[in-house]
Amino acid sequence: MQNARTILRPVDRSGIREGEAARPFVHVLADTSDKLAGVCSILEERFSVAGERLDAEAKLSQVPSAIVIRAELRDVDNIAAIKKRAGKLAKARKRIFLLEHASHVGVSQAYALGATTVLPGTINRVKLLSALSDPPARSSASASETAQSDDAVETAATAIASMFTAVTLGQPLDIDGTREAGRQIAERITEHGLSEWLTTVRRHHEGTYQHCLLVTGVAIDFGLSLGVRRPDLERLYSAAMFHDIGKAQIPLSLLDKPGRLDAQERALIETHPAAGYEFLKGHDKISPEILDAVRHHHEYLDGSGYPDALCADSIGDIVRMLTISDIFAALIEHRQYKPTMPRAEAYGILCGMTGKLEKALVTAFKQVALTR
Repeated sequence: MQNARTILRPVDRSGIREGEAARPFVHVLADTSDKLAGVCSILEERFSVAGERLDAEAKLSQVPSAIVIRAELRDVDNIAAIKKRAGKLAKARKRIFLLEHASHVGVSQAYALGATTVLPGTINRVKLLSALSDPPARSSASASETAQSDDAVETAATAIASMFTAVTLGQPLDIDGTREAGRQIAERITEHGLSEWLTTVRRHHEGTYQHCLLVTGVAIDFGLSLGVRRPDLERLYSAAMFHDIGKAQIPLSLLDKPGRLDAQERALIETHPAAGYEFLKGHDKISPEILDAVRHHHEYLDGSGYPDALCADSIGDIVRMLTISDIFAALIEHRQYKPTMPRAEAYGILCGMTGKLEKALVTAFKQVALTR
């Protein structure tokens, strides 16, 4: 095999192999020859591909449409090599990191290095090609709006990943940065609506990070539809951004497990509201309303929820709105192992939760679920 430390295949200055029609140019970086060859073999049927090892001298002389990185981010030398290429990375429209070891710390590190998309776990050809695919052609104005929306997703995802890492490593929590990410989501949804946000999030993320982004977007749009005051909207999106912080103590492999959980796994998942509350309660920038939402977003009016089996009078308005948003977002999540549930079907399930959710709020949520 040809030396995988250098460009695997000759490319001209346009990124097109000799004798090949113009195709999008993708640059691949990896920390071993086997990883490099594996990724390139997946991509070369659809893209003009060049690649290099991270321990080789940087040879990228042009800006690709996308950069794909497959490397162990627990290795400080790999991180340093990626940082050396930061200037070129920043110019690529898509920066996809493939992480073999799925962890909150690894995902956060990838976003800190400039990832636009992170695909944890065993490399998956379909998911990788999907992440590299472009949506249908748009007008220049529409394309600009999409880029701005993608930026809001990246900012929010980075904030969530950093928040999870802070819990995992016992580091200080960037509360202001997390709130700022929520504010940016609110701006995007105010300008362009919920449907665009849902589509953009699904295009970039899966599992726990997708869920947190979806919940925040849905909660914001719910608040906007009800005409809540700005301070209340800020409390609502802050509660949504922080609501699942307790999941930072649960392995991603369990959080994103395909299929049903067994009783022991379910019990572990159900520890996350109380764990999130315990982590946040000592922070003076976290209000009592947000703490309440973090601890009680799985409570139901009939007392059948957890962790405290609260009943109607003990459950506040923000918690009630967040619970509806949380359930709806979970139902419409995109998962590789099952079809995405239509929004109308998800709303029908909410309507069927008689006695558990506030009927008036579920009725008011209809326009968010179906038309916004």
